[in-house]
Amino acid sequence: MSRLLYVTDLAYPAQGRRYGDEDVFLTSRLREEFAVALCHPRDAAALMDGFDAVVVRNSGPVLHYREAYEAFRAAALARGTRVYNPLTGRADQAGKQYLPDLSAAGLPVIPTVDRAADVPRLPAAASYAVKPKQGADSVGLVFTADPAAEAAGADGEVLIQPRIDFAYEVSFYFVDRDFQYALHAPDPDRRWLLEPYRPTAADLSFARTFIDWNGLDHGIQRVDACRTKDTGELLLVELEDLNPYLSLDLLDAATRESFVASFIRSLRAFTA
Repeated sequence: MSRLLYVTDLAYPAQGRRYGDEDVFLTSRLREEFAVALCHPRDAAALMDGFDAVVVRNSGPVLHYREAYEAFRAAALARGTRVYNPLTGRADQAGKQYLPDLSAAGLPVIPTVDRAADVPRLPAAASYAVKPKQGADSVGLVFTADPAAEAAGADGEVLIQPRIDFAYEVSFYFVDRDFQYALHAPDPDRRWLLEPYRPTAADLSFARTFIDWNGLDHGIQRVDACRTKDTGELLLVELEDLNPYLSLDLLDAATRESFVASFIRSLRAFTA
């Protein structure tokens, strides 16, 4: 029986989400096939040698334990520790640099730059979002009509985006490269008040563009997007490949069981 170190912050006060409940449920199911121990992200580096794989789940924003996370990554890479999701992820695992990079490449993302001098490259808007590149959960987010002034002196450390007028946000959830389910927030002001969403073929093609770009063969990923009011197109908000919350409590029983089965199959293959 493979031994899993399951990394989670059960007490993290996530707005609109219950990290602890989700991970208690998931680990109760994983114990049907694996030997599982839970630990806080700050303890992962010290404990991981005694396990066959480390599963990083609802571990909270890395911004709050940056030094410990970097030490964990460095140690895992040096020792060849199997980490799920694999540490080769190119999206949130590596910070937010992918957003200006994908924007510059012309992919369907919210237009993004990371230098004050590049603000003229963005579409004109009445308001802009400026936020730390290493941030999460809206930590440090500022809305301003003068983004160049707000970002002055912080080149390369912030993201600058026009404030998009969108109809709703929608998230697509994948295990490995297989689509599992989608949820959307009909009210733009209530991000975590989610409802089931039936994606179109075009929606899934959009989401798979970023799953394919990231190139992870194993792991859980969440593609967050917004539907613009003016054109109706989807734009990427975030590709979460580090510790995406899954909102499993909002799923019907059949969908939740299907996800758990996919997760277990993925971990079984990953630890084989």
